[in-house]
Amino acid sequence: MKATPLAIPDVILFEPKVFGDDRGFFFESFNATVFEAAVGKPVSFVQDNHSRSAKGVLRGLHYQIQQAQGKLVRVVAGEVFDVAVDIRKSSPTYGKWVGGVLSAENKKQMWIPEGFAHGFITLSETAEFLYKTSDYYAPQFERCIQWNDPEIGIGWPVGNEPILSEKDKKGAMLAEAEVFA
Repeated sequence: MKATPLAIPDVILFEPKVFGDDRGFFFESFNATVFEAAVGKPVSFVQDNHSRSAKGVLRGLHYQIQQAQGKLVRVVAGEVFDVAVDIRKSSPTYGKWVGGVLSAENKKQMWIPEGFAHGFITLSETAEFLYKTSDYYAPQFERCIQWNDPEIGIGWPVGNEPILSEKDKKGAMLAEAEVFA
């Protein structure tokens, strides 16, 4: 498995070696030794989540201000544009974002560490999104930043207004959001 730090080096793209023939394919989707060597620390995953979204659905930008979650994300059906935003006030990349296409076809995974807000938009007719988390979901600590905050300036590949949940419509601007020290 190839591990590549992105423009914000704490966010890592994982690309598996895929072995395929006319019968199908096989790849190792997770290896703790490879993963921990790439992220530079041991990480225990405590929860796996699976969501399905229709085309144009944007989920995010989500994070938990306490019980912060690191997320290892991937797509097993369809395609999304996935984004991580550094919301660690003391970081030299505070307010910056990185993103890329994750799909069932490319089988790439992205590690979004604690201290980042995360979101994605579905590019295909539907997409099934899987992610492992390093801490449990705690709704009382969940926060949301506006997907289109001009201070962040994410280059979302959207032609129209995305489809948002009521919760995501009410997200805060980064300047007013509760963030990490």
